[in-house]
Amino acid sequence: MKFEDLEVWQRAVRLSTEMYKQTQTLKDFGFKDQITRSTLSVPSNIAEGFERESNKETLNFLNYAKASCGELRTQLIIGQEVPFLSNEFCEWALAETKEISAMIHSLIKTRRKFN
Repeated sequence: MKFEDLEVWQRAVRLSTEMYKQTQTLKDFGFKDQITRSTLSVPSNIAEGFERESNKETLNFLNYAKASCGELRTQLIIGQEVPFLSNEFCEWALAETKEISAMIHSLIKTRRKFN
C-alpha cells in the first residue's frame, strides 16, 4: 500500500493545505511558522513512516505524526482565543485533528501486531 492511498494521509494533507490558506495573511510570523510546521508534520511523518523499511521505524514516525496532532490542537485553541483564526475554521480543524489522531492510533495498533 502506498501512503498516498491512505485516507488519514489525504485528510492530513487537506488540513495542512487549509491551514496555509487560513494563515496566509497572518502577521504574527512566530505563530504562523509554528502552526504551519506542526500541520505540515502530520502528513509528512505518515509518508516518511510508510517509506521506511522496518516496522519499528514506521511506528516511530506514526507516533511523531500523532504527537504533532496534539501540538496542532494546542495551537488551534490558542489561535482561536487570541484570535488569529476564525471560530468556524478552528472548530472544523479541531474536529479533524481528533479524527486524524484516532486514525493514526488505529494504524499504530494494527502495525504493532506485525512485531
